[in-house]
Amino acid sequence: MAENKKTGAIPPQPNGAWNPPVPPVVRNYDPMGEYGRTGLRQYAGVLYEEYETKLQGRRGAAVYTEMSESDSVIGAMLFALEMLLRQADWSVDPGGTTEADKKAAEFVKSCMEDMSTTWQDTISEILTFITYGWSWHEIVYKRRMGQSQDPRLNSKYDDGLIGWRKLPIRSQDTLWHWDFDDDGELVGMTQMAPPDFSVRTIPKSKSILFRTKSRKDSPEGRSILRNCYRDWYFKRRMQEIEGIGVERDLAGLPMITPPEGVNIWDPNDPEMVQQLAYATQLVQNVRRDALEGIVVPFGWSFQLLNGGSRRQFEIGSIIERYDSRIAMTILADFVLLGHQEAGSWALSSDKTAMFSMAIGAYMDTICEAFNTQAIPRLIDLNQEHFKGITAYPKMVHGDVEKDDVDKFAGMVSELVGAGVIAPSEELSREVCRRVGLPEEVASENVPASPQQSPQNDPKQSDGKNADDSSKGALEGLNDAAMQRKARVEEMKKAWKAGKA
Repeated sequence: MAENKKTGAIPPQPNGAWNPPVPPVVRNYDPMGEYGRTGLRQYAGVLYEEYETKLQGRRGAAVYTEMSESDSVIGAMLFALEMLLRQADWSVDPGGTTEADKKAAEFVKSCMEDMSTTWQDTISEILTFITYGWSWHEIVYKRRMGQSQDPRLNSKYDDGLIGWRKLPIRSQDTLWHWDFDDDGELVGMTQMAPPDFSVRTIPKSKSILFRTKSRKDSPEGRSILRNCYRDWYFKRRMQEIEGIGVERDLAGLPMITPPEGVNIWDPNDPEMVQQLAYATQLVQNVRRDALEGIVVPFGWSFQLLNGGSRRQFEIGSIIERYDSRIAMTILADFVLLGHQEAGSWALSSDKTAMFSMAIGAYMDTICEAFNTQAIPRLIDLNQEHFKGITAYPKMVHGDVEKDDVDKFAGMVSELVGAGVIAPSEELSREVCRRVGLPEEVASENVPASPQQSPQNDPKQSDGKNADDSSKGALEGLNDAAMQRKARVEEMKKAWKAGKA
Protein backbone atom coordinates (compact mmCIF):
# COMPACT_ATOMS: atom_id res chain seq x y z
CA MET A 1 0.00 0.00 0.00
CA ALA A 2 1.71 3.15 -1.22
CA GLU A 3 1.94 6.22 1.00
CA ASN A 4 1.86 9.82 -0.18
CA LYS A 5 5.26 11.19 0.87
CA LYS A 6 4.17 14.85 0.71
CA THR A 7 1.15 14.65 3.02
CA GLY A 8 1.85 11.39 4.82
CA ALA A 9 -1.67 10.21 3.99
CA ILE A 10 -2.66 6.96 2.38
CA PRO A 11 -4.53 7.64 -0.86
CA PRO A 12 -8.13 6.45 -1.22
CA GLN A 13 -8.46 2.73 -1.79
CA PRO A 14 -10.89 0.99 -4.10
CA ASN A 15 -13.02 -0.19 -1.16
CA GLY A 16 -13.46 3.37 0.09
CA ALA A 17 -11.03 3.14 3.03
CA TRP A 18 -9.05 6.29 3.67
CA ASN A 19 -6.76 7.63 6.41
CA PRO A 20 -6.64 11.34 7.24
CA PRO A 21 -3.37 13.21 6.75
CA VAL A 22 -0.85 12.91 9.57
CA PRO A 23 -0.56 16.28 11.39
CA PRO A 24 2.93 17.81 11.25
CA VAL A 25 3.06 18.04 15.05
CA VAL A 26 3.35 14.26 15.23
CA ARG A 27 6.83 14.43 13.70
CA ASN A 28 7.84 17.88 14.91
CA TYR A 29 6.78 18.64 18.48
CA ASP A 30 8.05 20.49 21.52
CA PRO A 31 8.89 17.95 24.25
CA MET A 32 8.27 20.62 26.91
CA GLY A 33 4.89 21.62 25.51
CA GLU A 34 1.38 20.43 26.33
CA TYR A 35 -0.95 19.60 23.46
CA GLY A 36 -3.96 17.85 24.97
CA ARG A 37 -6.67 18.58 27.52
CA THR A 38 -8.13 16.52 30.34
CA GLY A 39 -11.59 16.68 28.78
CA LEU A 40 -13.19 18.27 31.86
CA ARG A 41 -16.62 19.49 30.82
CA GLN A 42 -16.70 23.04 32.10
CA TYR A 43 -18.24 26.10 30.54
CA ALA A 44 -17.73 29.58 32.02
CA GLY A 45 -16.33 27.94 35.16
CA VAL A 46 -19.37 25.71 35.74
CA LEU A 47 -18.81 21.94 35.66
CA TYR A 48 -21.17 19.55 33.90
CA GLU A 49 -19.47 16.23 34.63
CA GLU A 50 -22.40 15.04 36.75
CA TYR A 51 -25.10 13.61 34.48
CA GLU A 52 -27.78 13.97 37.18
CA THR A 53 -28.71 17.65 37.00
CA LYS A 54 -30.05 17.61 40.56
CA LEU A 55 -26.52 16.90 41.81
CA GLN A 56 -24.71 19.59 39.84
CA GLY A 57 -23.13 22.60 41.53
CA ARG A 58 -25.04 24.32 44.30
CA ARG A 59 -28.12 22.19 43.75
CA GLY A 60 -26.00 19.12 44.40
CA ALA A 61 -24.62 20.67 47.58
CA ALA A 62 -28.18 21.24 48.80
CA VAL A 63 -29.09 17.59 48.10
CA TYR A 64 -26.01 16.26 49.91
CA THR A 65 -26.80 18.53 52.84
CA GLU A 66 -30.29 17.06 53.06
CA MET A 67 -28.93 13.53 52.81
CA SER A 68 -26.34 14.03 55.56
CA GLU A 69 -28.65 15.88 57.96
CA SER A 70 -31.99 14.11 57.51
CA ASP A 71 -31.11 10.44 57.03
CA SER A 72 -30.35 8.50 60.21
CA VAL A 73 -28.10 5.86 58.60
CA ILE A 74 -26.06 8.39 56.63
CA GLY A 75 -25.81 10.58 59.72
CA ALA A 76 -24.53 7.65 61.80
CA MET A 77 -21.91 6.79 59.17
CA LEU A 78 -20.63 10.35 58.89
CA PHE A 79 -20.62 10.74 62.68
CA ALA A 80 -18.53 7.59 63.12
CA LEU A 81 -16.15 8.74 60.40
CA GLU A 82 -15.73 12.22 61.86
CA MET A 83 -15.23 11.02 65.42
CA LEU A 84 -12.52 8.57 64.35
CA LEU A 85 -10.71 11.22 62.34
CA ARG A 86 -10.97 13.89 65.04
CA GLN A 87 -9.32 11.68 67.66
CA ALA A 88 -6.40 10.72 65.41
CA ASP A 89 -2.94 12.14 66.04
CA TRP A 90 -1.46 14.61 63.55
CA SER A 91 2.24 15.41 63.59
CA VAL A 92 4.98 16.85 61.37
CA ASP A 93 8.13 14.96 60.39
CA PRO A 94 11.34 16.74 59.31
CA GLY A 95 12.29 16.62 55.68
CA GLY A 96 15.84 15.63 56.59
CA THR A 97 18.21 14.98 59.47
CA THR A 98 19.77 18.43 59.84
CA GLU A 99 19.02 20.82 62.65
CA ALA A 100 17.34 23.18 60.19
CA ASP A 101 14.98 20.39 59.13
CA LYS A 102 13.99 19.73 62.72
CA LYS A 103 13.37 23.42 63.39
CA ALA A 104 11.19 23.69 60.27
CA ALA A 105 9.09 20.73 61.40
CA GLU A 106 8.71 22.19 64.89
CA PHE A 107 7.67 25.51 63.35
CA VAL A 108 4.91 23.93 61.23
CA LYS A 109 3.67 22.01 64.26
CA SER A 110 3.56 25.22 66.29
CA CYS A 111 1.54 26.90 63.52
CA MET A 112 -1.04 24.11 63.74
CA GLU A 113 -1.46 24.84 67.46
CA ASP A 114 -1.40 28.63 67.16
CA MET A 115 -4.48 29.32 65.04
CA SER A 116 -7.54 31.27 66.14
CA THR A 117 -9.57 28.07 65.72
CA THR A 118 -8.52 24.77 67.23
CA TRP A 119 -6.97 22.09 65.07
CA GLN A 120 -9.87 19.75 65.86
CA ASP A 121 -12.39 22.30 64.56
CA THR A 122 -10.26 22.82 61.46
CA ILE A 123 -10.24 19.07 60.80
CA SER A 124 -14.02 19.01 61.28
CA GLU A 125 -14.43 21.63 58.55
CA ILE A 126 -11.97 19.86 56.26
CA LEU A 127 -13.94 16.63 56.57
CA THR A 128 -16.84 18.20 54.68
CA PHE A 129 -14.95 17.21 51.52
CA ILE A 130 -16.11 13.66 52.22
CA THR A 131 -19.77 14.68 52.12
CA TYR A 132 -19.57 17.08 49.18
CA GLY A 133 -16.57 15.67 47.32
CA TRP A 134 -14.45 18.79 47.82
CA SER A 135 -13.60 21.42 50.41
CA TRP A 136 -11.92 24.78 49.75
CA HIS A 137 -10.03 26.53 52.56
CA GLU A 138 -8.45 29.94 52.34
CA ILE A 139 -5.09 30.32 54.08
CA VAL A 140 -5.08 33.42 56.27
CA TYR A 141 -1.60 34.34 57.51
CA LYS A 142 -0.36 36.45 60.41
CA ARG A 143 2.88 37.82 61.78
CA ARG A 144 3.71 36.13 65.08
CA MET A 145 4.37 39.09 67.36
CA GLY A 146 3.19 37.74 70.72
CA GLN A 147 0.09 38.91 72.55
CA SER A 148 -1.71 41.61 70.57
CA GLN A 149 -5.18 43.04 70.07
CA ASP A 150 -4.64 42.89 66.33
CA PRO A 151 -5.58 39.38 65.12
CA ARG A 152 -3.04 39.76 62.30
CA LEU A 153 -0.26 39.92 64.91
CA ASN A 154 -1.64 37.96 67.87
CA SER A 155 0.25 34.76 68.61
CA LYS A 156 1.61 32.58 71.38
CA TYR A 157 5.04 33.17 69.87
CA ASP A 158 7.00 36.39 69.36
CA ASP A 159 9.60 35.20 66.85
CA GLY A 160 8.30 37.51 64.10
CA LEU A 161 7.74 34.64 61.65
CA ILE A 162 4.72 34.35 59.39
CA GLY A 163 2.31 31.64 60.52
CA TRP A 164 -1.21 30.44 59.95
CA ARG A 165 -3.88 32.63 61.47
CA LYS A 166 -6.75 30.37 60.39
CA LEU A 167 -7.84 28.05 57.59
CA PRO A 168 -11.53 28.99 57.14
CA ILE A 169 -13.74 27.01 54.82
CA ARG A 170 -15.37 28.60 51.78
CA SER A 171 -18.62 26.70 51.92
CA GLN A 172 -19.66 24.44 49.09
CA ASP A 173 -23.11 26.03 48.82
CA THR A 174 -21.56 29.45 48.14
CA LEU A 175 -19.74 28.35 44.97
CA TRP A 176 -20.50 30.67 42.04
CA HIS A 177 -18.02 29.31 39.51
CA TRP A 178 -14.46 28.02 39.16
CA ASP A 179 -11.71 30.07 37.57
CA PHE A 180 -9.56 28.42 34.89
CA ASP A 181 -6.74 29.92 32.84
CA ASP A 182 -6.27 29.57 29.09
CA ASP A 183 -4.52 26.22 29.56
CA GLY A 184 -7.39 24.79 31.58
CA GLU A 185 -5.54 25.00 34.91
CA LEU A 186 -7.55 25.86 38.02
CA VAL A 187 -6.44 29.24 39.40
CA GLY A 188 -9.19 30.18 41.83
CA MET A 189 -12.71 29.88 43.19
CA THR A 190 -15.41 32.54 42.95
CA GLN A 191 -18.16 32.51 45.55
CA MET A 192 -21.31 34.43 46.38
CA ALA A 193 -21.79 34.17 50.12
CA PRO A 194 -24.17 35.73 52.63
CA PRO A 195 -24.83 38.13 54.20
CA ASP A 196 -24.06 40.61 51.41
CA PHE A 197 -23.91 38.03 48.58
CA SER A 198 -21.12 39.91 46.89
CA VAL A 199 -18.91 38.09 44.39
CA ARG A 200 -15.47 37.22 45.80
CA THR A 201 -12.61 35.35 44.16
CA ILE A 202 -10.09 33.37 46.26
CA PRO A 203 -6.80 32.58 44.46
CA LYS A 204 -5.72 28.96 44.46
CA SER A 205 -2.20 29.97 45.50
CA LYS A 206 -3.70 31.21 48.79
CA SER A 207 -5.93 28.21 49.39
CA ILE A 208 -5.99 24.48 50.06
CA LEU A 209 -8.25 22.22 48.01
CA PHE A 210 -9.28 18.87 49.47
CA ARG A 211 -11.11 16.41 47.23
CA THR A 212 -11.95 12.72 47.31
CA LYS A 213 -11.07 12.03 43.66
CA SER A 214 -9.20 13.87 40.93
CA ARG A 215 -10.63 12.35 37.74
CA LYS A 216 -10.03 14.77 34.86
CA ASP A 217 -8.45 16.98 37.51
CA SER A 218 -11.94 18.11 38.52
CA PRO A 219 -11.92 20.44 41.54
CA GLU A 220 -15.28 19.09 42.70
CA GLY A 221 -14.14 15.50 43.28
CA ARG A 222 -16.96 13.05 44.01
CA SER A 223 -19.07 12.79 47.13
CA ILE A 224 -19.02 9.45 48.95
CA LEU A 225 -22.81 9.80 49.07
CA ARG A 226 -23.10 9.85 45.30
CA ASN A 227 -23.42 6.09 44.90
CA CYS A 228 -26.19 5.87 47.48
CA TYR A 229 -28.23 8.78 46.11
CA ARG A 230 -30.64 6.51 44.25
CA ASP A 231 -31.13 4.27 47.30
CA TRP A 232 -31.69 7.32 49.51
CA TYR A 233 -34.14 8.76 46.99
CA PHE A 234 -36.34 5.66 46.98
CA LYS A 235 -35.94 5.08 50.71
CA ARG A 236 -37.23 8.55 51.48
CA ARG A 237 -40.31 7.92 49.38
CA MET A 238 -40.86 4.50 50.94
CA GLN A 239 -40.80 6.18 54.35
CA GLU A 240 -43.40 8.69 53.19
CA ILE A 241 -45.58 5.90 51.82
CA GLU A 242 -45.15 3.99 55.09
CA GLY A 243 -46.27 7.02 57.09
CA ILE A 244 -49.29 7.56 54.87
CA GLY A 245 -50.16 3.86 55.11
CA VAL A 246 -49.95 3.86 58.90
CA GLU A 247 -52.12 6.94 59.08
CA ARG A 248 -54.71 5.46 56.74
CA ASP A 249 -54.71 2.15 58.61
CA LEU A 250 -55.43 3.97 61.88
CA ALA A 251 -58.12 6.20 60.41
CA GLY A 252 -59.45 3.78 57.85
CA LEU A 253 -60.42 4.53 54.28
CA PRO A 254 -62.98 7.38 54.39
CA MET A 255 -66.10 7.06 52.21
CA ILE A 256 -69.00 9.50 51.95
CA THR A 257 -72.30 8.75 50.25
CA PRO A 258 -74.73 11.49 49.11
CA PRO A 259 -78.50 11.08 49.56
CA GLU A 260 -80.47 9.21 46.93
CA GLY A 261 -81.33 11.40 43.99
CA VAL A 262 -78.46 13.83 44.52
CA ASN A 263 -76.21 13.75 41.47
CA ILE A 264 -72.98 15.35 42.62
CA TRP A 265 -71.37 14.49 39.28
CA ASP A 266 -73.50 16.94 37.33
CA PRO A 267 -71.06 19.61 36.11
CA ASN A 268 -73.86 21.86 34.90
CA ASP A 269 -75.42 22.33 38.33
CA PRO A 270 -73.40 24.83 40.41
CA GLU A 271 -74.86 23.45 43.65
CA MET A 272 -73.80 19.91 42.73
CA VAL A 273 -70.33 21.12 41.83
CA GLN A 274 -70.06 22.79 45.25
CA GLN A 275 -71.25 19.66 47.07
CA LEU A 276 -68.76 17.50 45.15
CA ALA A 277 -65.93 19.82 46.19
CA TYR A 278 -67.11 19.63 49.81
CA ALA A 279 -67.22 15.81 49.76
CA THR A 280 -63.81 15.56 48.12
CA GLN A 281 -62.23 17.89 50.67
CA LEU A 282 -63.83 15.97 53.51
CA VAL A 283 -62.48 12.55 52.57
CA GLN A 284 -59.02 13.98 51.86
CA ASN A 285 -58.68 15.73 55.22
CA VAL A 286 -59.79 12.97 57.56
CA ARG A 287 -57.16 12.69 60.31
CA ARG A 288 -56.95 11.16 63.78
CA ASP A 289 -55.88 13.92 66.14
CA ALA A 290 -57.10 16.08 69.01
CA LEU A 291 -59.43 18.06 66.73
CA GLU A 292 -60.99 15.16 64.90
CA GLY A 293 -64.67 15.41 64.00
CA ILE A 294 -66.92 15.47 60.96
CA VAL A 295 -69.98 17.56 60.08
CA VAL A 296 -72.10 16.21 57.20
CA PRO A 297 -75.34 17.56 55.70
CA PHE A 298 -78.65 15.85 56.40
CA GLY A 299 -79.06 12.67 54.42
CA TRP A 300 -75.36 12.16 53.75
CA SER A 301 -73.63 9.08 55.21
CA PHE A 302 -69.98 8.83 56.20
CA GLN A 303 -68.04 5.71 57.14
CA LEU A 304 -64.45 4.46 57.49
CA LEU A 305 -63.56 1.29 55.68
CA ASN A 306 -61.03 -0.96 57.38
CA GLY A 307 -58.09 -1.27 55.02
CA GLY A 308 -56.49 -4.16 56.89
CA SER A 309 -52.88 -4.37 58.07
CA ARG A 310 -51.47 -6.89 55.60
CA ARG A 311 -49.87 -5.72 52.38
CA GLN A 312 -48.48 -7.47 49.35
CA PHE A 313 -45.13 -5.76 50.02
CA GLU A 314 -43.57 -5.22 53.44
CA ILE A 315 -42.43 -1.59 53.43
CA GLY A 316 -40.23 -2.15 56.49
CA SER A 317 -38.09 -4.80 54.80
CA ILE A 318 -37.74 -2.61 51.71
CA ILE A 319 -36.48 0.28 53.84
CA GLU A 320 -34.02 -2.03 55.63
CA ARG A 321 -32.69 -3.18 52.26
CA TYR A 322 -32.08 0.41 51.22
CA ASP A 323 -30.38 1.10 54.58
CA SER A 324 -27.97 -1.78 53.98
CA ARG A 325 -27.12 -0.58 50.50
CA ILE A 326 -26.54 2.96 51.71
CA ALA A 327 -24.15 1.76 54.42
CA MET A 328 -22.32 -0.54 51.99
CA THR A 329 -21.35 2.37 49.72
CA ILE A 330 -18.75 3.62 52.22
CA LEU A 331 -17.96 0.26 53.87
CA ALA A 332 -19.86 1.33 57.00
CA ASP A 333 -22.49 -1.43 57.05
CA PHE A 334 -21.10 -2.54 60.40
CA VAL A 335 -23.37 0.12 61.97
CA LEU A 336 -26.33 -2.15 61.09
CA LEU A 337 -24.93 -5.29 62.72
CA GLY A 338 -27.20 -6.40 65.52
CA HIS A 339 -30.10 -4.25 64.32
CA GLN A 340 -31.26 -6.73 61.71
CA GLU A 341 -30.80 -9.92 63.78
CA ALA A 342 -27.64 -10.80 61.88
CA GLY A 343 -23.91 -10.47 62.31
CA SER A 344 -21.19 -11.68 64.63
CA TRP A 345 -18.24 -10.23 66.49
CA ALA A 346 -15.79 -11.62 63.94
CA LEU A 347 -17.76 -10.13 61.07
CA SER A 348 -17.95 -6.80 62.88
CA SER A 349 -14.18 -6.83 63.40
CA ASP A 350 -13.54 -7.49 59.71
CA LYS A 351 -15.93 -4.76 58.58
CA THR A 352 -14.55 -2.17 61.00
CA ALA A 353 -11.03 -3.00 59.80
CA MET A 354 -12.07 -2.27 56.22
CA PHE A 355 -13.74 0.94 57.34
CA SER A 356 -10.55 1.98 59.14
CA MET A 357 -8.53 1.36 55.99
CA ALA A 358 -10.86 3.64 54.05
CA ILE A 359 -10.52 6.33 56.73
CA GLY A 360 -6.74 5.98 56.56
CA ALA A 361 -6.90 6.75 52.84
CA TYR A 362 -8.86 9.96 53.53
CA MET A 363 -6.31 10.93 56.16
CA ASP A 364 -3.58 10.41 53.56
CA THR A 365 -5.51 12.77 51.27
CA ILE A 366 -5.56 15.47 53.96
CA CYS A 367 -1.85 15.11 54.65
CA GLU A 368 -1.03 15.16 50.95
CA ALA A 369 -2.96 18.40 50.47
CA PHE A 370 -1.02 20.06 53.29
CA ASN A 371 2.31 18.66 52.09
CA THR A 372 1.87 19.86 48.52
CA GLN A 373 -0.04 23.11 48.99
CA ALA A 374 0.09 24.67 52.46
CA ILE A 375 3.40 23.68 54.06
CA PRO A 376 5.71 24.58 51.11
CA ARG A 377 4.13 28.05 50.87
CA LEU A 378 4.49 28.57 54.61
CA ILE A 379 8.17 27.64 54.58
CA ASP A 380 8.80 29.79 51.49
CA LEU A 381 7.31 32.83 53.25
CA ASN A 382 9.94 32.30 55.98
CA GLN A 383 12.73 31.13 53.70
CA GLU A 384 15.29 33.49 55.22
CA HIS A 385 14.82 31.76 58.55
CA PHE A 386 14.91 28.19 57.20
CA LYS A 387 17.85 28.28 54.85
CA GLY A 388 19.62 24.97 54.33
CA ILE A 389 16.70 22.61 54.87
CA THR A 390 16.96 19.33 53.00
CA ALA A 391 13.27 19.18 52.04
CA TYR A 392 9.95 20.55 53.21
CA PRO A 393 8.48 19.07 56.41
CA LYS A 394 5.79 16.44 55.97
CA MET A 395 2.52 16.18 57.85
CA VAL A 396 1.74 12.63 58.95
CA HIS A 397 -1.14 11.05 60.82
CA GLY A 398 -1.42 8.36 63.43
CA ASP A 399 -3.47 5.20 63.34
CA VAL A 400 -7.23 5.42 63.55
CA GLU A 401 -7.63 2.26 65.61
CA LYS A 402 -5.78 1.87 68.89
CA ASP A 403 -3.52 -1.13 69.27
CA ASP A 404 -4.57 -4.12 71.32
CA VAL A 405 -2.13 -3.67 74.21
CA ASP A 406 -2.18 -7.33 75.27
CA LYS A 407 -1.51 -8.63 71.75
CA PHE A 408 1.21 -6.08 71.11
CA ALA A 409 2.95 -6.74 74.42
CA GLY A 410 2.79 -10.48 73.82
CA MET A 411 4.26 -10.13 70.34
CA VAL A 412 7.16 -7.97 71.57
CA SER A 413 7.81 -10.36 74.44
CA GLU A 414 7.95 -13.38 72.12
CA LEU A 415 10.24 -11.63 69.62
CA VAL A 416 12.64 -10.52 72.34
CA GLY A 417 12.52 -13.90 74.05
CA ALA A 418 13.31 -15.68 70.78
CA GLY A 419 16.27 -13.39 70.14
CA VAL A 420 14.77 -11.91 66.94
CA ILE A 421 15.12 -8.38 68.33
CA ALA A 422 17.24 -7.12 71.20
CA PRO A 423 16.09 -4.78 73.97
CA SER A 424 17.05 -1.20 73.20
CA GLU A 425 16.03 2.35 73.98
CA GLU A 426 14.38 2.69 70.57
CA LEU A 427 12.29 -0.42 71.24
CA SER A 428 11.34 0.88 74.67
CA ARG A 429 10.28 4.22 73.19
CA GLU A 430 8.11 2.53 70.58
CA VAL A 431 6.52 0.22 73.15
CA CYS A 432 5.73 3.15 75.43
CA ARG A 433 4.19 5.07 72.55
CA ARG A 434 2.01 2.16 71.45
CA VAL A 435 0.72 1.28 74.93
CA GLY A 436 0.34 4.87 76.10
CA LEU A 437 3.03 4.94 78.80
CA PRO A 438 4.97 8.12 79.57
CA GLU A 439 7.95 8.73 77.31
CA GLU A 440 10.23 9.15 80.34
CA VAL A 441 9.96 5.41 80.95
CA ALA A 442 11.77 4.71 77.68
CA SER A 443 14.77 6.83 78.71
CA GLU A 444 15.74 4.45 81.51
CA ASN A 445 18.98 2.53 81.04
CA VAL A 446 18.63 -0.74 79.17
CA PRO A 447 20.85 -3.54 80.52
CA ALA A 448 23.40 -4.68 77.98
CA SER A 449 22.91 -8.20 76.72
CA PRO A 450 25.72 -10.72 77.26
CA GLN A 451 26.36 -10.66 73.50
CA GLN A 452 27.74 -7.14 73.94
CA SER A 453 30.23 -8.19 76.63
CA PRO A 454 33.91 -8.48 75.52
CA GLN A 455 34.58 -11.68 77.44
CA ASN A 456 31.83 -13.43 75.53
CA ASP A 457 33.19 -12.51 72.09
CA PRO A 458 33.67 -15.80 70.14
CA LYS A 459 36.65 -14.31 68.31
CA GLN A 460 38.62 -14.13 71.60
CA SER A 461 38.11 -17.75 72.62
CA ASP A 462 38.28 -21.22 71.19
CA GLY A 463 35.35 -23.17 69.76
CA LYS A 464 34.22 -24.62 73.10
CA ASN A 465 34.26 -21.26 74.77
CA ALA A 466 32.41 -19.85 71.76
CA ASP A 467 29.62 -22.42 72.20
CA ASP A 468 29.42 -21.68 75.91
CA SER A 469 29.42 -17.97 75.16
CA SER A 470 26.58 -18.28 72.66
CA LYS A 471 24.57 -20.37 75.10
CA GLY A 472 25.18 -17.90 77.88
CA ALA A 473 24.29 -15.00 75.61
CA LEU A 474 20.94 -16.55 74.76
CA GLU A 475 20.19 -17.26 78.40
CA GLY A 476 21.18 -13.73 79.35
CA LEU A 477 18.99 -12.30 76.59
CA ASN A 478 16.03 -14.33 77.79
CA ASP A 479 16.63 -13.17 81.37
CA ALA A 480 16.78 -9.55 80.24
CA ALA A 481 13.60 -10.00 78.24
CA MET A 482 11.79 -11.54 81.21
CA GLN A 483 12.94 -8.73 83.50
CA ARG A 484 11.80 -6.08 81.06
CA LYS A 485 8.46 -7.88 80.55
CA ALA A 486 7.88 -7.96 84.32
CA ARG A 487 8.79 -4.27 84.59
CA VAL A 488 6.44 -3.35 81.74
CA GLU A 489 3.62 -5.31 83.37
CA GLU A 490 4.21 -3.46 86.63
CA MET A 491 4.15 -0.10 84.83
CA LYS A 492 0.96 -1.05 83.01
CA LYS A 493 -0.74 -1.99 86.28
CA ALA A 494 0.42 1.22 87.93
CA TRP A 495 -0.66 3.28 84.93
CA LYS A 496 -4.11 1.65 84.80
CA ALA A 497 -4.52 2.07 88.57
CA GLY A 498 -3.64 5.75 88.23
CA LYS A 499 -6.22 6.24 85.49
CA ALA A 500 -8.88 4.44 87.53
